[in-house]
Amino acid sequence: MRSRGGFIGRALAVAVIAALGALAAGPLHAAGFSIFEQGSRAMGMAGAFTAQADDPSLLYHNAGGLAFVTEREISTGLTWITSTEAEFEGADPFPGAGYRAEQEGLSEFPPHLYWVQPLNDTWKFGLGVNAPFGLTTSWENPDEFAGRFLSSKAALRAIDVNPTIGWQITDSFGLGIGAVGRFSDVELNRHVGAVNPFTQRVVNVGRLVLESEFGNAFGWNAGILHKVNNSFSWGLSYRSKIDMDYDGDARLDQISTGNAQFDAAVRAQLPFGVDLPVETNIEFPDQASLGLAFALTQNVLVETDFNWMGWSTFDQVPIEFVGGAGNSLPDTEIPEEWDDANSYRAGLRWTASPTSEWRFGFVFDETPQPEESVSPLLPDADRMGYTIGYGRTGPGLGFDIALMYIDFKERTRGRSFVGEGPFFGTYNTQAALLGVTLNW
Repeated sequence: MRSRGGFIGRALAVAVIAALGALAAGPLHAAGFSIFEQGSRAMGMAGAFTAQADDPSLLYHNAGGLAFVTEREISTGLTWITSTEAEFEGADPFPGAGYRAEQEGLSEFPPHLYWVQPLNDTWKFGLGVNAPFGLTTSWENPDEFAGRFLSSKAALRAIDVNPTIGWQITDSFGLGIGAVGRFSDVELNRHVGAVNPFTQRVVNVGRLVLESEFGNAFGWNAGILHKVNNSFSWGLSYRSKIDMDYDGDARLDQISTGNAQFDAAVRAQLPFGVDLPVETNIEFPDQASLGLAFALTQNVLVETDFNWMGWSTFDQVPIEFVGGAGNSLPDTEIPEEWDDANSYRAGLRWTASPTSEWRFGFVFDETPQPEESVSPLLPDADRMGYTIGYGRTGPGLGFDIALMYIDFKERTRGRSFVGEGPFFGTYNTQAALLGVTLNW
């Protein structure tokens, strides 16, 4: 019985360590686990906004636009993110051809809030609060889901506070620079399995709930905007990477298998009902954007943007258990080996009247995730996005609204990192986003 109990303990250690990789996963948008939709006006043009940066969401898209602010403006709103399809079809050897599963419906509301105002003719100030990274993946029928030992639910929240200074160097050239304070936490729910030596079948023996405290870390952003003439402008923006440390606890609750002898052996080997202190780290990527805007007529403007995200620094997730004897598990590192990724955006703005605008856009996002790390924690893929938006201004309150449809390319995993087991199959995902922003 001792050898069986030792096996169970080692199996649990491996399962918990693998599950903690979810601390660094997220589903939407841009590719990876970033959320690029931080203002409904820009969202209506698929985020092609770096060379315009002419509403308060400039604090996210290009701080250089702050230099041209001439009056106090406040914007606040949210983006509703929902999945319209999120399915998995298994492949051999595990979970096997013919196996199917679905994620629970996604419904998240990342907020944004911006305040900009001039200090004088040359210097301007802005303060932004938004959620540029996030995660929610939750699978239906978690007690039976074949991937439940990897993840049944994973969530990540990140809120940025971004004070920024703008400097209007000339009538046509502006510079902005700011500090970024990030506050973030993570949550993971999953099952723990072990081989029942009496039946030789893998069974549920526990549920793991991992929750971190809010961590905080700091970075910076900068941007330039050059309005060359009435027909052409260009912009360049950069946001630094942010290295975030997390402290949290993993807690295990036992699931009865109906076999008292086996349950007792499991209970003797595993630290059920106690907090297991753990530390980990996420290196959020840096990102850069180059935008070119062309006024085709007095009422029609088009912009093209190129975005780069430095995901290659996200090559592994270190996991360190810091509890005492009997209250910890072995330390390890989760391989990720992501690559840098690009996004390509195009948007059109049509000024229908002095107080109303229509916007249209398209974006193609590359995934940074290699095939080996595609899993129920994060089945990322290349995707295309299509947008339409409308805005109205006037005395007092104005508004912007935007709708985006995202079509993820089918993503199949058929190989694993060395030393990892298979969870092979194909993921199909589509999502819709609705953004609403109020301005005054």
